Amino acid sequence: MPDHAPALATTDLVPVKRALISVSDKTDLLVIAAALKDLGVQVLSTGGTAKALADAGLPVTDVSDYTKFPEMMDGRVKTLHPKVHGGLLAIRGNPEHEKACTDHGIDKIDMLIVNLYPFQENVKKGSDFAMCVENVDIGGPAMIRAASKNHPSVVVITDPKQYAGVIEDLKSKDGCTTMKTRRSLAAAAFAKCAAYDSAIANWFAEQNGEEPVIMTRAYEPAFPLKYGCNPHQLPAQIYSMNGGSLPFKVLNGKPGYINLLDAVNSWALVKETKEALGLAAATSFKHVSPAGAAVAIPLTDVEKLAYEAPADLSPSALAYLRARNADPMCSFGDWAALSDVVDEQTAMYLKTEVADGIIAPGYTPEALKILGAKKSGGFIILEADPNFKNVAGMQDFREISGCVFSQRGHGDKIITPEMLRITTKNTNLTEMAKKDCVLASIAVKYTQSNSVGFAINGMMIGVGAGQQSRVDCVKLAGRKVRTWWMRQHPKVLNLKFKPDVKRQARVNARVRYIEGDMTEIEMKAWAEQFEVVPEPLAPSDYEEHMAKLTDVTLSSDAFFPFRDSIDVATRYGVKFIAQPGGSVQDEGVTAACDQYDMVQVHHGMASSTTEPHILAALGQGGR
Repeated sequence: MPDHAPALATTDLVPVKRALISVSDKTDLLVIAAALKDLGVQVLSTGGTAKALADAGLPVTDVSDYTKFPEMMDGRVKTLHPKVHGGLLAIRGNPEHEKACTDHGIDKIDMLIVNLYPFQENVKKGSDFAMCVENVDIGGPAMIRAASKNHPSVVVITDPKQYAGVIEDLKSKDGCTTMKTRRSLAAAAFAKCAAYDSAIANWFAEQNGEEPVIMTRAYEPAFPLKYGCNPHQLPAQIYSMNGGSLPFKVLNGKPGYINLLDAVNSWALVKETKEALGLAAATSFKHVSPAGAAVAIPLTDVEKLAYEAPADLSPSALAYLRARNADPMCSFGDWAALSDVVDEQTAMYLKTEVADGIIAPGYTPEALKILGAKKSGGFIILEADPNFKNVAGMQDFREISGCVFSQRGHGDKIITPEMLRITTKNTNLTEMAKKDCVLASIAVKYTQSNSVGFAINGMMIGVGAGQQSRVDCVKLAGRKVRTWWMRQHPKVLNLKFKPDVKRQARVNARVRYIEGDMTEIEMKAWAEQFEVVPEPLAPSDYEEHMAKLTDVTLSSDAFFPFRDSIDVATRYGVKFIAQPGGSVQDEGVTAACDQYDMVQVHHGMASSTTEPHILAALGQGGR
């Protein structure tokens, strides 16, 4: 360790007279090499890079000819030489360094262009242990660190994306680079080496069945966000894992922090549902939880009236219309997610609704044109990658107040009909009920615990989440079920609105009519929307209509700890119960189901969470 620091060069403009190029990724190699030739820069190079330059007719000196030392040991030793590292590390203007260069025939190297052996790519494609080890670069990181340390005199380039900026710098400054450019590129180079070493260290530990001595996570900035959850939370950014990509592409608009949380979670929900049930699936998300979710199952005639449904709906359009009509007040300004390619019918339906954005695996040209014009061109459109795999693997990480929490993700753990095990005396689990058990169990997976969800005929009709007591979740979701079902009451269907009342206002007015708890002032404004002001619904209207609701499924993200949830569920037509099971109270809960002649299934997959499932089901790992 040095006991003193020699003075660094401080010159802003440094001419580039000699460059060393050694790259695995040869993207635009000839572009920058040609630019250096035009500027009269001497180029040193190695192996395949030198051959590529020579084959293109560009002047190049092999490093072995410069060092007078041959490349050896299968290329493992070629640039690890004092004439290379001395040329990179020599401080310009330092008498001792200048003398050493003269005495040992060391030429100063003013530019280093290096990118590293593709270690992560070999891991990703499943190369064997020996091949992955052979792709651990030694000389490259050593040169990068040397050039970066000596950035006052040397410019280091580690990514083809940096070529254009450096070429522009050289041309505009008479063959020189600026201190700002050199320092910026040095910072990027150190980051590149850190990420590279991080991936290697984590992989080596994994191969030996161990935890890394130091857990490192490397992220690559993708794009900045307007702000975080709230306007004061700045700066805000989204990153991808180093060596990987984001699980989506932005086709239109500028997504924000919550938009993207909604996007990755909602896409996970519909992707899992489609895989589990084989039907087109959709969800309507608000603030990282589903307001509704559904699969493409035909509407009843009454539902068509209650939802004001268009005449012709494709499977995707049908699934989204059903998802949005679980709780249409909450779905106002939602985020839409669809499991299938979005077609023109789906886009036309979405065009009429107030929504922030959408994620789907693709879009027809007509659909993309329709959606791209929504919100004056600002509607956010994301294209999900159905084959996305998280390069960071199965483990999830979350940082909070200086603490880092880690657990295995469960996005790859999908609840399917085959997992449903009947535990009650009544074993009449219908095919539709199986679908509802799966749909509801997947939907509550993407909510804040505690969470329950009601479903019927392939459609969520009430989600209750984020309560400390599970029975309170049932009561919360049950109120939503009641509103959903009462929207199909004849008195609600026959409300006489004035012609100029807009669709969302009609939705809101029906819900408030059903809830029936308006203040006097609110009631006056509400009544102005009708040609004929309706009489309030009577208690008997609720009782008689709710008594007709049956075959509803209730699912919980974790086990029901007490029978109280089952008792409350009977008020909302529940015939089927789905839960993971595993409680010491299972026997008592099952007995309650038997008393109400319900069918209960255990699937064994608890999905409770205290956080959004960011990326959890977009492949592996995430948060």
